[in-house]
Amino acid sequence: MKKWTFFMLLIATLLFGSVIGFNLFKQQKIAEYMANRPEPDFPVTVTEVTANDWTPVIEAIGFIEPNQGVTLTTETSGVIDKIAFESGTQVSVGQPLVLLDSKVEAANLKSTKARLPAAEAKYKRYKGLYTKGSISKESYDEAEANFLSLSADIESLKASIERREIKAPFAGVVGIRNVYLGQYLQPGTDIVRLEDTSIMRLRFTVSQTDISRISLGQEVDIFVDAYPTSPFRGSITAIEPAVSVQSGLIQVQADIPNNDGLLRSGMFARAHIILPKLVDQVIVPQTAITFTLYGDNVYVMKNVEGVERVEQRVVKVGERKGADAHILSGLEIGDIVITSGQVRLSNNAKVRVVESNATTPPAKTPKL
Repeated sequence: MKKWTFFMLLIATLLFGSVIGFNLFKQQKIAEYMANRPEPDFPVTVTEVTANDWTPVIEAIGFIEPNQGVTLTTETSGVIDKIAFESGTQVSVGQPLVLLDSKVEAANLKSTKARLPAAEAKYKRYKGLYTKGSISKESYDEAEANFLSLSADIESLKASIERREIKAPFAGVVGIRNVYLGQYLQPGTDIVRLEDTSIMRLRFTVSQTDISRISLGQEVDIFVDAYPTSPFRGSITAIEPAVSVQSGLIQVQADIPNNDGLLRSGMFARAHIILPKLVDQVIVPQTAITFTLYGDNVYVMKNVEGVERVEQRVVKVGERKGADAHILSGLEIGDIVITSGQVRLSNNAKVRVVESNATTPPAKTPKL
């Protein structure tokens, strides 16, 4: 029994020893392989930082408004007797657009005018007689009041007839009419929209911290979705004198020439207030910047003992415009920055430069 137990313990020891020995041998070989393994290099694309001019802007949003715009309506009720315009046409200032039936008022005016000469003659005759003392003051006053009353009635009837003729208060373009010939209009009924679109306006807000950077006459580029690649150039024409105490914002107005008639009121627009140009600035592609919770980083390629390696740097990013970013600190002119392939990089990693168009924006953005 003791001999059997001895053999069993010997077999178990040999088995466990062989497993442990094999694991130690495997670890040794792995360590030797890793020690003799060549250092991996990672493919990257690079670009050299050069001195460029940078035009900073203040971005804002707003809606396009016309120089003047009004929805024409009527002050009095009546039946439309004539429509003197076509939808979507240009009209001049004072041009009659809609005429309401005014036959009754015209007849009353004619009747009042017919009685005016006799009242005027009586007034003048009584004035002479009163001067001579031939009539009483009461008779003279009555004749004068009758003459003045008829004159006032004529002016009132003329104004009433004029109010029944809706005219264009300014030159502009009329929209689609909302009324029809023979229709009975109530006071306040919308007839047509009239807008002066020769000059359009954009009203937007900027932060009170940017007040010192804007001024009257400053140029503004306006972008609308209808023409995304064609900015409209305008200028600041008005700045609100007071800052909103609730939001800390100040209203600004810019005028935009609209000679081609491309801009329409109500369009959503983005404004870029153009600031003085900065020269010799560090500009890099936005793809070169790695965004982390600890700040913005870039990888700069360095030649260390004949080997291309990368150095991670923290940068301070200013404005971003399109595919480029303005670097305020952390990079210098002449640095070689990594523009793609940063995902697998770490500080002091070995890299090799390859050609790739992965970071080149397509000529046409694909539709989803």
